[in-house]
Amino acid sequence: MKKVYDFSKGRRGAVIPAAGKTRITIYLDEVIVRYFKAQSEKTGKGYQTLINEALAAHIGADEKPLTASAVRRILREEIEAARR
Repeated sequence: MKKVYDFSKGRRGAVIPAAGKTRITIYLDEVIVRYFKAQSEKTGKGYQTLINEALAAHIGADEKPLTASAVRRILREEIEAARR
């Protein structure tokens, strides 16, 4: 171990930034935080992840775009169901 370290070129913040994520400070009601922390204990996911998932679901960001193969699969299922 060195006796002295040079931090003159050091920068604050995450060493490796998370791709597609932005760090923010947000104030939430205690009831919201308690709810998501309780859900976190039940599911094993972090409460911040659960909050992010809830917000994404609210704006529809968690919906995957409909692909051509998905449309074909849905049509086949519907046609088969209509024949019965």
